[in-house]
Amino acid sequence: MAKILIVDDSAAEAHVLEEILKLDGHESIRASSGEEGLAMAIEELPDLIVMDVVMPGMNGFKATRKIHRNSSTKEIPIMIVTTKDQDTDIEWGLSQGAADYMAKPVNSTLFREKVNTLLGTVDS
Repeated sequence: MAKILIVDDSAAEAHVLEEILKLDGHESIRASSGEEGLAMAIEELPDLIVMDVVMPGMNGFKATRKIHRNSSTKEIPIMIVTTKDQDTDIEWGLSQGAADYMAKPVNSTLFREKVNTLLGTVDS
């Protein structure tokens, strides 16, 4: 079981991701903005962060960059999960420090595989 921080301003989207994560027994915590996600990442030190991009205030790209550059959180893998699915968006997200990138709506099987890969676990 891992502690996974979901950063998404949509409660409905975050709930969907939480339900998928529960299938593998993961605990999820939630932040609804980039600023809150950054603060929770530092405070909670989760095993993985699932980051939306389009949020009011600090967007997910900037939050990813700040988390990736912070000495206490830089080792936490970040998976961006967003509606922004252009090649340039993906390249930008990965260049900001994301370990993986996935477009919404998520395919639950692929999402679970990516989560388990980032956590270093095998789902068999």
